[in-house]
Amino acid sequence: MEPRKVAGEIAQIVGGQLQGQLADQVKRRYAAWNDPRAKLDRRYRRSSRVLTFWLIVLALLTTVGTLAILGVIAPGVGVVAALGFAGSSVLAVRTNIKMRGIDAERRQLQAAPVRVPLPARSSAARQPMERLEDAEDTLRELLHQLDSAALTSIPTDSVEQARATGAEAASAIRAVSHQLQAVERARDTAPPLDRAPLVEGVRRLRAQLDEGVDGYCGLVAAAGRVLAESTASNPRQVLGDATDHLASLASALRELSR
Repeated sequence: MEPRKVAGEIAQIVGGQLQGQLADQVKRRYAAWNDPRAKLDRRYRRSSRVLTFWLIVLALLTTVGTLAILGVIAPGVGVVAALGFAGSSVLAVRTNIKMRGIDAERRQLQAAPVRVPLPARSSAARQPMERLEDAEDTLRELLHQLDSAALTSIPTDSVEQARATGAEAASAIRAVSHQLQAVERARDTAPPLDRAPLVEGVRRLRAQLDEGVDGYCGLVAAAGRVLAESTASNPRQVLGDATDHLASLASALRELSR
């Protein structure tokens, strides 16, 4: 094969990978900018700067008023300073109230899950990740209800173990999804004769992804059965068995991803 042709194919592959990485980076930055937490952080910082400005104004007006009381400057200037102090105080208080409201919204969002951008619609990882996202929402609600002593008698440690295992499994599944998307980009930029192993890699990773999501949905189904039959003889065992199965599956996915 001619050196120029080899160099051209290498440049095409590298260029395609760089374009894919750049697109992913742009999507991540766009998602981070539009994240509700980031928006609240920007609003809080702007309000903080405004409050600092009003505090500086209040400090200056206080100094002018003090000088007017001591007779250093004309009393009329002191009257104007007093009026300005009153108006600035109102604005400072309103800004402080606004900051407290923003801070309360930030605390409410701390418990909310961070939404990871879904893969592109053309990706084989899209459909499994949509299923995972729906399953995560369902499991979160089920475990919240199972954790309520007024509804069930499930021990808190069992619920916490299921919650931690679900989070670990979701992380492992997303790691496989990222691998699949990377292999897809390599497949799309590779020369036609070199695509067969990459096509097989996409198929294998998709199978692992489906298996992982099915296991996660199995935990969701077990939590639903426990909630529906909270008076069953041994609901803790039902939830525990599903949790152990998902933990094993998550461990296997992590080993495969390495």
